[in-house]
Amino acid sequence: MTTTQTEIEARLSRLEPEVEVLLAEITPSPSPTLRLFIDHPDGVTLALCERVTGHLDDYRERYSVEVSSPGQDRPLTKPQHFSRFLGRRARVRLRKQQAAEAADGQAAFKRQVTGELVGVSDTEVTLAAADGLVTIPYEQIARSNLIPGD
Repeated sequence: MTTTQTEIEARLSRLEPEVEVLLAEITPSPSPTLRLFIDHPDGVTLALCERVTGHLDDYRERYSVEVSSPGQDRPLTKPQHFSRFLGRRARVRLRKQQAAEAADGQAAFKRQVTGELVGVSDTEVTLAAADGLVTIPYEQIARSNLIPGD
């Protein structure tokens, strides 16, 4: 989790306690943009997105700010997100290419893993991928999300 996300979560926990920040990311080009994906037990409405945007005035001075619902391909950034969606298919992009054994016994190098979420702990997530079970420590995950339609 980024420092920006941690700061925004702390702020919103006081101002909008039921809002969960799923992902906060800054994209540098062509103009710096802060993208914030939020969730709420009653759903995410335009009014909620507007309120959250209003709480981020200092960020709006430095970035274009986009606040939205997670959508069908919702980001998974915390152990509880992975736990909540056990049994669903997800795509996990790795920070670095990782060596894995392919189905034919040969070494394969992966930058992303797609499969069913089958295990979650405080330190790692396990997916049933096409070529077998893959366990990935959270610190190796660059980005992950659910795959829509599953």
